[in-house]
Amino acid sequence: MTDAVSAAGTSLYAGTATRTPKQTMDGEMFLSLLVTQLRNQDPSSPLDTNGMIQQTASLASMEQLTNLATLTQDGYDLQQRIAAASIIGTRVSYTAADGTTVSGVASSVSFAGARPTVTVGDAAVELSKLTTIATPSAS
Repeated sequence: MTDAVSAAGTSLYAGTATRTPKQTMDGEMFLSLLVTQLRNQDPSSPLDTNGMIQQTASLASMEQLTNLATLTQDGYDLQQRIAAASIIGTRVSYTAADGTTVSGVASSVSFAGARPTVTVGDAAVELSKLTTIATPSAS
């Protein structure tokens, strides 16, 4: 009976479980390391309280830096959106893929991608690729 099961290749554990390693350090990982350290410490030589306080302070500091980085990125994204929206109706220039300078009026802005894109004529141009922005000439 065992031969039939192994020959058929069926098993409850046929698929190998893969674990994706964490690429960033966050508070959860730091806390997990601290708990593991406490769990495995030598009872005859417990963790120094100064070391514990230092590690806890490091955790709090890391969490605050992570929050600050997130807020800074959010602020930058908002500034890009405001800047992109403010150039609708203005004359802009950018360098095309063939190296020529193309000018036109910014007619719309899209926030669908990671970065705002400005529509100039028929082309969608990333905000960061614009080389000049000027008020439209009165005609």
